[in-house]
Amino acid sequence: MIASRNLGFVAAAATLLAAAPLSSIFQRWTWLIQAAIAVAVVAGVAALMRLMRAPIWGQVLGMLGGLLLALTWLFPGGTELVAFIPTPATLAHFGELVQGSVQDMRSYGVKVPDTTPLLFITVLGVGAVAVLVDLLAVGLRRPALAGLPMLAIYSVPVAVYVDSVPAVPFVVGACGYLWLLVTDNVERVRRFGRRFTGEGRDVDVWEASPLAAAGRRLAVVGVALAVAVPLAVPGMTGGLLDQFNTAGDGTGNGRPGQGGSPGRIDLFAALSGQLNQTEVAEMVKVTTTESSPFYLRFGVADELRPDGFRVRPPNGRRVDRDLPEVPARRGVEQQRHRATVEVGRNLTMPLVPVYSDPVGVDGLSGNWLYDQNLGVVFSNRDNSRGKRYSFEYVRSTFSPAALRRAPSLPAEHPIAVQQTRRPSVQQVDLLVSRLIEGERTDYDKVRAIYDYFSRENGFSYSLSTKGGTSGQEIVDFLTNKVGFCQQYAAAMAWLVRSAGIPARVAFGFTNGTAAGDGAWVLTNRNLHAWTEVYFDQMGWVPFDPTPAYAVQGANRSAWAPDSDAPDPEPSSTSAPGATPDDPGATAGPDRQDPADREVDEGFDPVTGAPVRRTPTWPWWTAGGVLALLALLSVPALRRATLRRRRHAQPAPAAVTAAGGDAGSAATGMVVLGADRDRARADAHAAWDELLDTLVDFRVRVDRTETPRATAERLVRDALADDAASTAAVRLLGRAEERARYARDPLTGEPLHPALTSVRGALAARSDRRTRLLAALLPPSVLLRWRLAVAERSSWLVARGGQVRYRLTRWSPRRLLARRA
Repeated sequence: MIASRNLGFVAAAATLLAAAPLSSIFQRWTWLIQAAIAVAVVAGVAALMRLMRAPIWGQVLGMLGGLLLALTWLFPGGTELVAFIPTPATLAHFGELVQGSVQDMRSYGVKVPDTTPLLFITVLGVGAVAVLVDLLAVGLRRPALAGLPMLAIYSVPVAVYVDSVPAVPFVVGACGYLWLLVTDNVERVRRFGRRFTGEGRDVDVWEASPLAAAGRRLAVVGVALAVAVPLAVPGMTGGLLDQFNTAGDGTGNGRPGQGGSPGRIDLFAALSGQLNQTEVAEMVKVTTTESSPFYLRFGVADELRPDGFRVRPPNGRRVDRDLPEVPARRGVEQQRHRATVEVGRNLTMPLVPVYSDPVGVDGLSGNWLYDQNLGVVFSNRDNSRGKRYSFEYVRSTFSPAALRRAPSLPAEHPIAVQQTRRPSVQQVDLLVSRLIEGERTDYDKVRAIYDYFSRENGFSYSLSTKGGTSGQEIVDFLTNKVGFCQQYAAAMAWLVRSAGIPARVAFGFTNGTAAGDGAWVLTNRNLHAWTEVYFDQMGWVPFDPTPAYAVQGANRSAWAPDSDAPDPEPSSTSAPGATPDDPGATAGPDRQDPADREVDEGFDPVTGAPVRRTPTWPWWTAGGVLALLALLSVPALRRATLRRRRHAQPAPAAVTAAGGDAGSAATGMVVLGADRDRARADAHAAWDELLDTLVDFRVRVDRTETPRATAERLVRDALADDAASTAAVRLLGRAEERARYARDPLTGEPLHPALTSVRGALAARSDRRTRLLAALLPPSVLLRWRLAVAERSSWLVARGGQVRYRLTRWSPRRLLARRA
């Protein structure tokens, strides 16, 4: 039984070691702490069930129950009976976390943040593997088969990194597996007594025999070959060894693929992850001879599936050879420029950023290829980190008139066939039909769709929305009208394709911070996505529908101006009867800032009917202000409640001062009753109130002084020239002194009016700031809370020490001895 217990804990430790490859996926180590808790619970329950001599199926049920309790405690849904007792609502909460993990997997690139759904699915998977490993290694005594569920954990980073497998975590996991095998071997040998060598010499249990030593050496050599051989295989470099010198920098670190195939990169996830980072990381520095360059691009998603836009594997020619020239186009101004790009350590991917239409590249090896159709420079063997290269490119400036003259692309044209393919979504098709109604040219249709994504139509920018480019997610975006660049770009590309015009989504950097001499510094805040539309005889033309005010370094052009500003170019969408020279001939209603409207006016994405929505931000602002005021008023309310409680008088037992005349009764002055206990309690309450008042007005309080000494010090230092307050504080000191030390307390004295007199005198001698803090944030209340927190913390530390001491003193051998 002891052997099984030891093997069970080794199996749990080996499971955690096998989970080491997950460290290359997560940004922080929260997953490991939570997984260790779940595995420890599973191992503890398994040991307890074996101690109770439960059958194997009972051990499995016990481990699954322990895993469920651990998950309930780590990921509570708020409906548990106790902190770790699940309910049916808890299981429903777990189902929601599983669904949320699917969305997070699509929204983030490695390394991912500590989102609750991702942590839940990770801990659930590691815990399930721990159950299987314990069943195979301990219950069925087949530790070799336990490597299969361990291998399932390692398959996760393999799927995420595609062609780049982390090497160091694999070695750690392999060590855990070998540890499990060795432990099982030793436990089997112990069943047969002691071992002997061929010469008859006695060998200790843990001493390696010649055969065992040879087997261990072969195992070490096998692991080393498993790590080293892939490095020599063409196409598999750039991933394994990079784990030694590539550090993660947060969610979606801009390293999609890490040297893998560019066609398997989720650029949407990488873009979303970088834009949601809290830290700003410098990625690229570019120097160009162009004064106002357009976006620096590195990727394209042009394959539209039911689940959204995807990146197709590129193919092309080597960049160290001559690249094709850009043909001249009628009505298009073309200028030749040169740029130098320096990629920082925070950008690692099998793509390098270039401006559109490069015609010559210097500084990149033959591992880098150029796909003219996609306009990307990529590699299947290298990555962009630390690269420095120069290239010449042709900047094309289009005019609305030239684009309007471009004919429609024939339906049988390969680009039209491929780049207009889309799933059928009825809501999108109806919206496009309404937008392009009456438009004759492709450019006018594209402009009608482009102008739709404006603040005038209710669209706004937000990074807090869920990503995704599937049909339903595009409909949700067109309905809610809130999103960020990837949703704007994907939505416009989808709508343009629905109009029968080729379109795709491009990825890259907007213009960053100018560093002088034509240099621009680009950070993760400049990562961006926009739409490219294909016009016959013109090529791919960029359109950026994302609101310009929300994008750092946004660049607008004459053919795609800012949709939230008046269009300087007349178009066929002008109002009837307008002339090209009329500056107010732009189409649509008069533009007005939504902040100046009493209500926000949007449009239904299906019918196009106007929908009036009352803005909610005033209610949220008012609620936030009220919540802040309520929070700030808590100390003052606590102080007022405490003062009222100390001033409370017994309802029927209150009498006037002994020997008091009718004049004192006429003033309504109520004094202490004759009851000794009540008089002593009132004296203590009045003295405590006096001390709190001193703390509130920042007068020194010495707890070692007697009440009389404290009263005389106040008379001398703070109340020297006020006869009424002097008499009042001496009365309070005498009452507290009698209540502490005398047989009979002081009765029949006006203590509460005395407190009021002392408080007024202290307030009159304090500055305005002290009086304000005493009223709104009383220092006595804050001090009492700090002391309570410190005392509670000390109690928790002491209790933790006691629990730790008892655990160290407890030994399962005592239970075995009792049973024996």
